[in-house]
Amino acid sequence: MVKLTKVVGVVYKANMKEETFQPTDFKLECTTVWSFPQRGDWATHNSSFRGNWAPQISRNIILRYSKEKDIVLDQMVGSGTTAIECKLLNRNFIGIDINPEMINITKKAIDFESQSNAKIMINIGDARKLESIKDESIDLIATHPPYVDIIKYSNGKIDGDLSNIHDIDEFCNEMLKIAKECFRVLKTNKYCAILIGDTRRKKYYVTLAYKVMQEFLKAGFKLKEDIIKRQWNCRTTPFWTKKSQEYNFLLLMHEHLFVFEK
Repeated sequence: MVKLTKVVGVVYKANMKEETFQPTDFKLECTTVWSFPQRGDWATHNSSFRGNWAPQISRNIILRYSKEKDIVLDQMVGSGTTAIECKLLNRNFIGIDINPEMINITKKAIDFESQSNAKIMINIGDARKLESIKDESIDLIATHPPYVDIIKYSNGKIDGDLSNIHDIDEFCNEMLKIAKECFRVLKTNKYCAILIGDTRRKKYYVTLAYKVMQEFLKAGFKLKEDIIKRQWNCRTTPFWTKKSQEYNFLLLMHEHLFVFEK
């Protein structure tokens, strides 16, 4: 019998053997447009956590840009999607988040039997100050930051939480600090993948993704790929569809997955 564990509103499957967790129809993406109408629900992945990326994304990144026993970093670990995939794919993993609630969720998500011997470390920390990580010690970075304050994960309760920042320029300044730390800890010729979307302010389109991209270029990275990821089943789509027709604007239904090389 499968045991269900509920943590902060998210229900996880637990105490199941790893072989029942692997996807049966996964295919490696080979173009710059990715679309996953059905989010992966294998292992302990759960779409009820608002704003997490689909496991197909992290699996593609991990398989294409790392090998077994490499060290993968996600310094904004959220609900632990990348951590789960690293455990399934035998990659060592370091997960960091400024929000203790996210740390709790991730630790529950990776609580399943595994045939791999991957080392999984989950700790509270700040993506702008990765003091516990040595220079050029990481083989791959795969992370998904908040999109300014579109989803406020701590509702202003945690100082330094990027999801509490409303001002675009301030947000980008903080992302530059993150980009510099990514560049410092990543090994030369290795990759950093980051998923980020755009937004609207006062009716007008704000290219948040490209602004963040520029911060990573300032930090010294080279842009290897700009992948367009189509969004599906956004929770607020029905509400905004009516507003789109009423006020004549298009709904944002894509994100950018940037892959940078050091």
